[in-house]
Amino acid sequence: MPRVEIYTTPWCPYCIVAKRLLTAKGVSFEETDVSGAPEKRAEMMQRAKGGYTVPQIFIDGRHVGGCDDIHALDRAGKLDPMLAA
Repeated sequence: MPRVEIYTTPWCPYCIVAKRLLTAKGVSFEETDVSGAPEKRAEMMQRAKGGYTVPQIFIDGRHVGGCDDIHALDRAGKLDPMLAA
């Protein structure tokens, strides 16, 4: 199973929805809370090529975007193959 990483904050509804989708697919993920951690937010922004909103999601080190992006991948039938790799 690929390594899935998600940068979040506790109060972000989009983070909750993205994590719910991953959980529903039976995917374990590593969550990094960037609230109150400027060094983690800077790391996230560098990895996400400037993306500063949460969530920011990575699958096997590849940036796939945020909540809307991961749901669009799912609707297009592209998420499951990425998660099965």
